[in-house]
Amino acid sequence: MRVEQSISRTARSLLAAGLGLAALTACAPNTPRISLVPEARPAVLPAALQAPSAESAELRNYYRVLQQDLLTRGLLRTDGGGPETPFDAEDLAKNFEEIAFFNEYAGRAGSERTGGLSRWSGAVRLVADFGPSVPEGQRQRDAAVLNSYAARLGRITGHPVSTAAKRGNFHVIFASADDRAYVAEKVRALLPNLSDSDLQLFINPPRTHYCFVLAGGPQEAPFDYIQGVALIRAEHPDLVRDSCIHEEVSQGLGLLNDSPRARPSIFNDDDEFAFLTSHDEKLLKMLYDPRLRTGMSADEARPVLRILAREAMGQPL
Repeated sequence: MRVEQSISRTARSLLAAGLGLAALTACAPNTPRISLVPEARPAVLPAALQAPSAESAELRNYYRVLQQDLLTRGLLRTDGGGPETPFDAEDLAKNFEEIAFFNEYAGRAGSERTGGLSRWSGAVRLVADFGPSVPEGQRQRDAAVLNSYAARLGRITGHPVSTAAKRGNFHVIFASADDRAYVAEKVRALLPNLSDSDLQLFINPPRTHYCFVLAGGPQEAPFDYIQGVALIRAEHPDLVRDSCIHEEVSQGLGLLNDSPRARPSIFNDDDEFAFLTSHDEKLLKMLYDPRLRTGMSADEARPVLRILAREAMGQPL
């Protein structure tokens, strides 16, 4: 599989528990068992009940302070943009070209074009995977956010995007520094041909990588995506985790790049917006418009993009 890599802003990028509880309940006798002798504590506590390591605790505090600093500076906005962030059809078309036809991981020079328009032709089925250390309450919350966002993306694009409990093709892994073994096993299973360097990015991401995504298609159709894998740090506070969901899933749909000129947008390294904006919704709708063709070049797409952008802005053709 040829994989396009997109690393997010600022540096770029329970069923088992439920079954255990059900088994205990089913096996409990009708009459409570009373004992004056305390039962022995298990030799090994479940990972979610263990205290986080010093490394994970330090990361959690680091990202908490970082989020507060961004909020204090008026960043991580959740309003989607307003009158002070105007854009027109020309802006939209130019931003689409830079975001969809360039890859931030490869660079921004003209020679670093991806080669063609990338997107999914088949249904996108998102699966939330959680490292053993992620608490149950956080799992439920993040899964609900992912489910709601998938439904929103489906409405915006007109393309089938949903969540699934298993057998998905776009896995979003929420894991802490204490879940390295889990992440390594999961990623090896999902992406057996991944290079050692990219695998290490999943296992030992630099602190500056909030989250990132890999998405790609087969060798014979590299722009027709069939699989995606994203990693989101479980140590992030809620707002940053939600922001990572918004950006990484959107980029995994085919909007690979970031642009310093895109505003209001999450596809920008400046951290101004935390969530998908009205501008970004238009980009995603354009990406999945049938008048564009998967694999087409920027030069081929440019005349169509002008039409799509004017339609998106309600301007006459």
